[in-house]
Amino acid sequence: MDFTQAPPSAARRIGWQSATPVPDGHSFNRFLGTAGGRLRAHDLELVAFFEPDRSPAAGLPAEAMPSPLEIAFLPDIRARVAAMDRRFRRAIDELGYPAPFHFAFASKANTAEEIVRSTLTAGAHHEMSSDIDVEIARRMIQAGLLPEDRLVLANGFKGPGSAYARNLLELGREHPRVIPILEDASELRGFADSGVEFEFGIRIKKPQEAMGAGDRDSRFGVDAGAAERLAADIDEASEARFVLLHAMFGSATDTPEEFVAALEPALDLYARLGRRHRHLRFFDFGGGVPGRTTLDDSFDYDRFARRLLEMAIERCAAHGTRPPELIGEFGRYTVSEHAAHLFRVITVKENGSALPWYLVNGSIMTSFPDAWALGEHFICLPLNHLDRPFRRVRLGGITCDRDDVYPPRGSSVPLFLPDLDTAELRDNPLHVGFFSVGAYQEMLGGVRGSKHCVLPEATEILIDRNGDGDFVCDILPGHTTEDVLHNLGYGRTAPTGPPRSTAPVRVG
Repeated sequence: MDFTQAPPSAARRIGWQSATPVPDGHSFNRFLGTAGGRLRAHDLELVAFFEPDRSPAAGLPAEAMPSPLEIAFLPDIRARVAAMDRRFRRAIDELGYPAPFHFAFASKANTAEEIVRSTLTAGAHHEMSSDIDVEIARRMIQAGLLPEDRLVLANGFKGPGSAYARNLLELGREHPRVIPILEDASELRGFADSGVEFEFGIRIKKPQEAMGAGDRDSRFGVDAGAAERLAADIDEASEARFVLLHAMFGSATDTPEEFVAALEPALDLYARLGRRHRHLRFFDFGGGVPGRTTLDDSFDYDRFARRLLEMAIERCAAHGTRPPELIGEFGRYTVSEHAAHLFRVITVKENGSALPWYLVNGSIMTSFPDAWALGEHFICLPLNHLDRPFRRVRLGGITCDRDDVYPPRGSSVPLFLPDLDTAELRDNPLHVGFFSVGAYQEMLGGVRGSKHCVLPEATEILIDRNGDGDFVCDILPGHTTEDVLHNLGYGRTAPTGPPRSTAPVRVG
């Protein structure tokens, strides 16, 4: 096989796909482009963070940062919320749709405080799924970020007597718009005779004809018949109203038509239930609107908004009911693109392999677990030397695990990086970045946790803009050796030998 050019059948485009240099001023997508052989992301020249002699923009750190380095660009999160709101408002106006759209952040995608804070300041409603999420919501309420007009959508298992159900009861006394979304008829009992008035939702199980092979034994939600019975039970209970039907697509999809077609049975059920349940007004969808994690993603969000509204109008007209207020639960879409993880290439190994190995000073599999576990692809680009010739390579992390590689094992997607050897790297370091990694990866890898092969947590920079548009940032230092040892229980034993440095660990 010719390894100098990408095979034409490659399914995903994760970076530059040629041996030729990247033209100056080239744009990879809406937030990634080149200038002077260097990569810019969200208007930031990323390799400059590692350079000691520089004049940073106001508000950014003046000192050179350690590598690996995580960057979170918080304005992008607010921009994603605003963009989806605009799309639905535009479609509502064009179609004369008679009800509003509500954006909700599916917080399991990334529950870090700065992320939840950013979505709430953008005006998003809040979706959650566990007991600890209740305390997060409570702290946002106390901070004035989750006002009384915002919905709190409580998904997840909340059986009678569970800590989650008990804490939702308390939250219902503090916030007027908490909506428990019931997974099972038994969950209603946990809220009965509580003295708290609740509006409830029901999660509908995906119909068999819409399920993929992995969903055949789904543990989530109830079927249409059980939903009708549960809706009647809610409306017969005191201090309870059935107001919301929740449908999940279940996984990211490539086309709006596929997503809307999968939601059609649930929209039809909503229209039928609306004839008998006068309080029902919300149709809550989620679990499939993608974030753009590779450069070839082409999901048409505008077409999706229009098609979904058209389907709601059509199904409700067939049953003589009013179209619902739509709630969209967006997780991956909201936070994928705001985050980057940056590494330094520490050596090049030919090793008799078909492709040379570029080894980075960190772990790929622990930083992006979906690449290892699910074979997912993320954008990977060099931060500098984009004006040099490229060659096709494979990346390897420094753990001793055979799966700490990128592209993932079994993938035929090509990765091209600047053509450098180990000697050149000593004088001209090469840095690479993974982009659109802000959804799920950090949560799955463990926030502030010790990693596989006891690698330390990387330093993270949270970047925002103030009211004048200037940068402001907060630096979260990476782990020291003592941090890692303490996490693993070695803090209970007396250290021996000379004291160790308390500075963040630089890997490689």
